[in-house]
Amino acid sequence: MAYNYGKNEIKGNVHSLESFGLVDGPGVRFVVFLQGCALRCKYCHNPETWAGGGSPWTAKQLFDKALRFRPYWKNDGGITVSGGEPLLQIDFLIEFFRLAKSKKIHTAIDTAGQPFCTDEKWLSKFDLLMTLTDLVILDIKDWDNESHKALTGMGNDNIKAMAKYLSDTNKPMWIRHVLVPGLTDNEDDLQKISDFISDLRSVKRVEILPYHAMGMPQWEKLGLEYELKDVKSPDDEQIKRAEDILRISEYNCRGNVSP
Repeated sequence: MAYNYGKNEIKGNVHSLESFGLVDGPGVRFVVFLQGCALRCKYCHNPETWAGGGSPWTAKQLFDKALRFRPYWKNDGGITVSGGEPLLQIDFLIEFFRLAKSKKIHTAIDTAGQPFCTDEKWLSKFDLLMTLTDLVILDIKDWDNESHKALTGMGNDNIKAMAKYLSDTNKPMWIRHVLVPGLTDNEDDLQKISDFISDLRSVKRVEILPYHAMGMPQWEKLGLEYELKDVKSPDDEQIKRAEDILRISEYNCRGNVSP
């Protein structure tokens, strides 16, 4: 289906909204969680976003909703689109961010990178989206491709390729890694992630997200088996060790990305 960008008729499937997000980019953010994701992460805290559901919004309707909260963003906030996986609705995202940039609003995407590919048609849309995006918050869930498949259901070669592509085009990035004891805390793999990040020239921040099981009730509600119910959250020592390997303090002393 061909879309006529700029006409605002494109609809997105929205899971939920957060008016005052504080951890989804710099400053106070209006956060949009889109529906749909191809990954099946074992620790996902919102599996209800995987498949159908959600509510249809036009880009204009959603932007008008977000714009009401602009007084709270002051000079360092903006809009973040998360998910699910926002890149699965790239046409809607382009139109939504086009409206945001017309008002000089800082835009961020929180993504796992799974839809990224070098197909010419898709990549041309991605390039257009990047002209409207100020910051990409990218998850690196695991290093080894096979381990990534076991953890999420899919490999990660294209996700690594996306990180390199963003670096080559000098697009500001935050990198996030969920630390799951016994799954994503292997020191050799963390070192490989660290080495990979060090070769990316546009990384502005690196974050460890400690695993928690707060999403387990939602899995049970959906009738899904939660395999990690016996896994404990990492303790302070485990978090500090991972942060040291990933050289988090070195990256984060560079400061946040300003709008």
